[in-house]
Amino acid sequence: MEFEVLKAKLTNLPDSSGVYLMKDAIGDILYIGKAGSLKDRVRSYFQKSSNLTVKTSAMIEQVSDIEWIVTSSDLEALILENN
Repeated sequence: MEFEVLKAKLTNLPDSSGVYLMKDAIGDILYIGKAGSLKDRVRSYFQKSSNLTVKTSAMIEQVSDIEWIVTSSDLEALILENN
């Protein structure tokens, strides 16, 4: 996925709780996480001033797509993430 498309997805993230899936160029899931605010959490990975670990930085360089599932609560997001 082109960087501009990924950037547009980051702009359109909802400010809701949910689960996000970060995928590589062939669609394999690199990471699944949960968030109280999808917009704040997912965008934090892509901020220039972010203090990411080397491991996380390497993963983010491979991200080509992001999908998310909005949930009605943080608890529901936690349960969904674990499944």
